[in-house]
Amino acid sequence: MTVNRTTAYPATTGIPAPRRPAAVESRGARPEPVVRDLRERAGRSPHALLFGPRDLVVITGLPGSGKSTLMNRAVQGVRLDSQDVRDRWAGRMPRFLPYAVYRPLVRLAHYAAVRRAVRAGRGVVVHDCGTQTWVRGWLARAARCRGGTLHLVLLDVTPGAALSGQRERGRGVSRYAFLRHRRATARLVRAVERGELPAGCGSAVLLDRDAADTLRRIAFPVEGGATRPHAR
Repeated sequence: MTVNRTTAYPATTGIPAPRRPAAVESRGARPEPVVRDLRERAGRSPHALLFGPRDLVVITGLPGSGKSTLMNRAVQGVRLDSQDVRDRWAGRMPRFLPYAVYRPLVRLAHYAAVRRAVRAGRGVVVHDCGTQTWVRGWLARAARCRGGTLHLVLLDVTPGAALSGQRERGRGVSRYAFLRHRRATARLVRAVERGELPAGCGSAVLLDRDAADTLRRIAFPVEGGATRPHAR
């Protein structure tokens, strides 16, 4: 396990995800996972995260930590945010109907969209609530099957900042749900800090609010002669 292995310190530099050497691939071995800690850099962190064209990226963190905001601003390519699905369903449902009633349908629609996008073979960024660990296992297997790697982008913000984010967007989760998310996210952050990534993850990137606000591009540059986007 390599922790915080990166040479991309200037704020204008993009960080490419680790690539698998052909010799390693031919033996069927997996590369050593990598953890990049971009927290506490006071905004002097990279403007871009670049991944392989067949990779999958999961963005996770507390409700209100800024996952949807980051995805809307930075993802170039396919992004699948469960909040978008929830908003579409909410627009169809009577106002008096609690979200808990149709939540299973929202999740089913979201995971169906993820499955379609993964099968299409392009790079995909997926919003993850953090409590459904089976989703990361499924995506790790799917990434391997299509010759890519699963990467984790983890937003590490304080519970107070997350609650403030919920108030700003005008929607939140119950106290019970937030505590459940808080425990799951804290466990995941501690594990990643120890270099223990979820099974099947090839790398993890730790972001605080400043680092997330600095990011302007999350992309999957195309190989095979296509022009690679430049870091901005």
